[in-house]
Amino acid sequence: MNSEGIAAVAKSIRSLSMDAIQKANSGHPGLPLGAAEAAAVLYGEVLKHNPANSKWADRDRFVLSAGHGSMLLYSALHLAGYKVSMDDIKNFRQVGSKCPGHPEYGDTDGVECTGGPLGQGVSMAVGMAIAESMLAARFNTANHKIVDHYTYSLVGEGCLQEGVASEASSLAGNLKLGKLIVLYDQNKISIDGCTDITFTDDIAKRYEAYGWQVLKGDMYDIEGMVKLINEAKACSDKPSLIMLKSVIGKGAPKENTADVHGAPLGVDGVKAAKKTLGLPEDKDFYVLPEAYDFFKEKAKDFAKAEADWNAEFAAWAKENPELKKQWDAFHSDAATAEVPDFEYKVGDACATRDASGKGLNMIAARYGNLVGGSADLMGPNKTAFKSYDEGTYSATNRKGRYIEYGIREFAMSAVCAGISLHGGLRPFCATFLVFADYLRPSLRVVSLMKQPVIYVFTHDSIYVGEDGPTHQPIETMTSLRAIPGVQAIRPGDPEESIEAWKIAYASKDHPVCMAFTRQALPVYEKADKNWKKNMAEKGAYVVQEGSANPDITILASGSEVSMALDAAKLVSGKTIRVVSVPDLKKFENLSKADQNAIIGNAKRIVCTEAGISMEWLQFTSKENCFCLDNFGTSGPAKKVAEFFHFTAADFAEMLKK
Repeated sequence: MNSEGIAAVAKSIRSLSMDAIQKANSGHPGLPLGAAEAAAVLYGEVLKHNPANSKWADRDRFVLSAGHGSMLLYSALHLAGYKVSMDDIKNFRQVGSKCPGHPEYGDTDGVECTGGPLGQGVSMAVGMAIAESMLAARFNTANHKIVDHYTYSLVGEGCLQEGVASEASSLAGNLKLGKLIVLYDQNKISIDGCTDITFTDDIAKRYEAYGWQVLKGDMYDIEGMVKLINEAKACSDKPSLIMLKSVIGKGAPKENTADVHGAPLGVDGVKAAKKTLGLPEDKDFYVLPEAYDFFKEKAKDFAKAEADWNAEFAAWAKENPELKKQWDAFHSDAATAEVPDFEYKVGDACATRDASGKGLNMIAARYGNLVGGSADLMGPNKTAFKSYDEGTYSATNRKGRYIEYGIREFAMSAVCAGISLHGGLRPFCATFLVFADYLRPSLRVVSLMKQPVIYVFTHDSIYVGEDGPTHQPIETMTSLRAIPGVQAIRPGDPEESIEAWKIAYASKDHPVCMAFTRQALPVYEKADKNWKKNMAEKGAYVVQEGSANPDITILASGSEVSMALDAAKLVSGKTIRVVSVPDLKKFENLSKADQNAIIGNAKRIVCTEAGISMEWLQFTSKENCFCLDNFGTSGPAKKVAEFFHFTAADFAEMLKK
């Protein structure tokens, strides 16, 4: 190991970081100054990677979970030879920069995920490690290992205080993810001061209780750190937490204090730090020549590692042509089997959650790369895989496609993000609709990263009944639709539920949330014979024609489509058109002409959904919204609906007015 080269890289990381932050007059110098050795060791000695090809399939993954310390990552990527130029470094935190304030997936070469909100990065790393183990079990053979890499993450004090990291770490320990290695920058400082004011957990004991191997060392002992990482790699049945004692803002005048965490050092502070660190005080954005030379020499090793893998992959492909076809299908979302659509007929009736279960298994049989599971709600969510599946994923069955997440909604979503980012697999996850609130912060990041994670939500309204208002979502669909990039679908009957699954899997650049009922709904006849195409492309279609110039057009979603059809039968002397709007967001983004073609030349527009009226007000007045703008109550579903006067009969009375 070239310890002098690593030291030069660490010193250069500090140099670039403090200057970039000072030039931007914004940023967090504490972590890059304090943990530079970790990045230098990882990118210089540990990671199996090739900066010339940041998308190499069998590369090791590195996730900076403490995303505020982004200059640590950008500096390391620049020095290692990724497509991060010195101009990019100098443009840190500016509009359009490849070096934004926090690492953003898709903006910067070599950045594996958007790890901004603390705790989510390491949780996504858990998903990446799960994906590696799944693909290894499916594609490796006795003669060839084509999936054989590690996932690393660097966490700070804040990451380990956030609940999502605890959820994900507990899951990782249960699953014995031996190829997950987390480095803990243990500086005991956060924004408000020493972490002891709020955070006195025994981290080592906590992670040992999760089922992790815990190792301890010094951030500035380069050889010792490499030894610890090798020890972690040697442990195949436990993830590893390497606790590295460090000094936040090392070398700065205010090192080891909260003052250096999240603000530029100032001109004088930068000069003082450079003097302490042995850097030229009169040179900005200085890189030691030895650092560039170190990675110039390493480039040969990086290229050889990928070339060796390419040769291994070619030999594997030649010996295993069927597996190669499957590999290509997994990585392109192509079908691995011919499976017909599950079909319902008019008059059939079932809860749309049951229909979702049929749709899930149809898609899972058709596409071998679909994996996922539920937050301890497999039965209620109807997400069980059928007999074609290889069983439940576990520490002893890496081929399993069904993941038992436990009651960890936030981590479940973040893990799915990591699986998706890894590549080769399409993840879904499931829970009750009201518990979308527990995973919403992750869903927002998933959408920001344009990842096509599929979310299955059941028990979508007050018809949950006896569980009461805490379990009856009212504002939830609107809040999901409010997240940019999120597609939210609330099917009206079993047929629409099957189509929703097809739409969800077809997504390539955004997450899809589907909401299904607990109560049975009938399959209704569709006036629009091209309804499947219009549901997918326009988000709405005509169920009941009424006439070209109806007295009333009802816009409805989910279970309220059936209620609207029943209510229309109770109203005489009026022509009523009923429109199903399973994807309100898509419908509202249509041109006015396209909307009007579906609505018709109606004298009155009425909207109904078992949720708040907010979004529907763009189409009509408050008086013409048959919605629920209050929390629910506890009781049998039918009685709850009667209590709120939310029945077909009540709706009919409104339509008559």
